[in-house]
Amino acid sequence: MRHAVVMAGGSGTRLWPLSRGGRPKQLLDVVAGGDGGAHSLLAEAFARLEAVLPADRIWVCTAARYGEQVRAALPQLRPDRLVLEPVARDTANAVGLAAALVADVDPDAELAVVSADHVIRPVERFAAALTTAYDALAARPRSLVTLGIRPTAPATGFGYVQRGAPTEVPGVAEAASFREKPDRATAEAYLASGEYLWNSGMFVWRAATVLQALADHLPATAEGLARVVAVPAGPQRDAVLAEVFPTLPKISVDYAVLEPAAAEPGRVLVADLDVDWLDVGSWPALAQTLERVGEDAVSGLAVTVDSAGNIVFSDDPDHLVALVGVRDSVVVHTADVTMVCPVSDAERVKQLLAAVEARHGSRFS
Repeated sequence: MRHAVVMAGGSGTRLWPLSRGGRPKQLLDVVAGGDGGAHSLLAEAFARLEAVLPADRIWVCTAARYGEQVRAALPQLRPDRLVLEPVARDTANAVGLAAALVADVDPDAELAVVSADHVIRPVERFAAALTTAYDALAARPRSLVTLGIRPTAPATGFGYVQRGAPTEVPGVAEAASFREKPDRATAEAYLASGEYLWNSGMFVWRAATVLQALADHLPATAEGLARVVAVPAGPQRDAVLAEVFPTLPKISVDYAVLEPAAAEPGRVLVADLDVDWLDVGSWPALAQTLERVGEDAVSGLAVTVDSAGNIVFSDDPDHLVALVGVRDSVVVHTADVTMVCPVSDAERVKQLLAAVEARHGSRFS
């Protein structure tokens, strides 16, 4: 059967001080809804999958410390569909753990892996592309299918995947190569060629296939996960997981699985995902989901005079943020932190948080 897992374990440090270690960005109500309210990235990711799958075949993988918050945010999530990582060990182990637990209940499972960090519109085109990726897996059961986003600009912040020969499934090609984040000139060449897609970090594969790939290329992880699922679900399995998981080698799924597999012609496929896609990983990205007030992106109570290009965010409905003559700045107010930085330095927020932690410990993180 077809299953999917939402990867929701990140801490969202580049959206500090809104996103914190105890309540990360995927659980914050920051995405505007059609009813005038707001909802979380996680809720949106789950709802997208419900356009393709029944809720009982949708899983969520997150950090153990976020478990109760995820349960509260997603009452429709079955309790046994929540995968809890004891510690962060990068995406190869998170994806492997999810695959092992899904395969334990459905050995023939076809598994989509999606992120909780994305805003994707319209949902209908996402659902169609995901269904096409599942269809490609049915045609080529050993394949690893990645979803590639049609690029709209020469972005330098994303990896790329090059389309190769078309397959028997319309909209799906063999992946000719994967490219790391390029410089501007290279990104412009990729865009002009029409051969390259943004690598979304979303995949479809058989759970058994990715577990075998881990056995081939990351045997320590495969052996550790096998120990976990060898015991019955419940407290005994949780104890083994807590013992084993922190010892697994820390590595991304791209390095551990996708890149070695890509050396085998026709093994990795890419499905064309033609949608409006936003990876909400920074303040400028989040600003694209916020209300426009004049030339500023605003959430919360704010007044601006002779200001433009700003991102203004306040999570206190009784606290006014007022700007005059301010240009191209990020201004974020929370109960215990006010942060101001140029939009051009927004990628350095993670560096700023490290400096805060060095001086104040975990008090503000």
